[in-house]
Amino acid sequence: MIPFVDLKAQYLSIKDEIDSAVLQLLASTQFILGNEVKSLEEEFADYCNADYGIAVNTGTSALHLALLAAGIGAGDEVITVPFTFVATVAAIIYTGATPVFVDIDPISYTIDINQIEKAITDRTKAILPVHLYGQSADMEPILEIARRYNLTVIEDAAQAHGAEYKGQRLGSIGDIGCFSFYPGKNLGAYGEGGMAITNNPEYARTMQMLRDWGQERRYHHVLKGYNYRMDGIQGAILRVKLRYIEAWTEARITHAANYDQLLAKSSLTLPRVMPYSRHVYHVYAVRVPVGHATRTPQRDALQQSLQEQEIQTGIHYPIPVHLQPAYADLGYKLGDFPHSEAASREVLSLPMYAELTTEAQTQVAKAVIASL
Repeated sequence: MIPFVDLKAQYLSIKDEIDSAVLQLLASTQFILGNEVKSLEEEFADYCNADYGIAVNTGTSALHLALLAAGIGAGDEVITVPFTFVATVAAIIYTGATPVFVDIDPISYTIDINQIEKAITDRTKAILPVHLYGQSADMEPILEIARRYNLTVIEDAAQAHGAEYKGQRLGSIGDIGCFSFYPGKNLGAYGEGGMAITNNPEYARTMQMLRDWGQERRYHHVLKGYNYRMDGIQGAILRVKLRYIEAWTEARITHAANYDQLLAKSSLTLPRVMPYSRHVYHVYAVRVPVGHATRTPQRDALQQSLQEQEIQTGIHYPIPVHLQPAYADLGYKLGDFPHSEAASREVLSLPMYAELTTEAQTQVAKAVIASL
């Protein structure tokens, strides 16, 4: 079996350090927040070239608190994309605001910068670009539009740890950047976790209070807050793993280049690295052509064939948010965002993780080509 992600292989490669860090954390009894989480905040913010890190329990919580810190609430609108994990949109709705979708660019899979301005209304308060699959959205035009309309920019960098835009680390470019430490992420916890980063001290202070019941200090509740605190054990684990993220990222980039070579003559559309981007390949997503006779996607047949050959794959994402039943009340319909809809029918993510071997990649590539 070639797994889609091999979390066990990663753990075994750093087992002694992880085990030691966990045991020290247990002995400290700092189970919620504490010194390990504080150190993680400082180290991850420094890694991203940001001034402040606010550790929370999930990436979704990071997005929620970022929006609240920026003053987003009922009656406001936030521009984002429908081709993303549902948490991006859920966080907007949690604040009482309304998500307003624009389509993706079909090459980068990130927000189409040419469609943003026409989606702005007098209720628009923020733009929430998603750095999908480990590649940056085109941030300069987004920031320029935001400046002209006095909008906040919150980066959904849940899949983009260490990714860059023109040499600048993602998450530190907009007003606030939000990361997920879900186990399968490039920097993953052994459980749930997330982080917001910012250069704005007021945003940082607000998010620090909001994550911990709105407390300025113990039992002094300044804001109506939430229980979004990070566990100490996740802080300890992530601090160990943060020391390896650059080596793991370079391995992913090497694996992607190898896939590019192995699949160059196939009928697949391979990932394209945009000229402004350091792509960190959270996933290696290819596009499977549709059948000419029936115009039906062949992606599902390819996935089934690979599964039969014991090769695991993923689909990120099979249904764009605007077509999910839970979000039907937003009023969108099939055909509203054709590039997002086409991608959802065609994308397939191949196995990708730092420990992936060249032999396994060759086996994957041969199976893909034979199945097309």
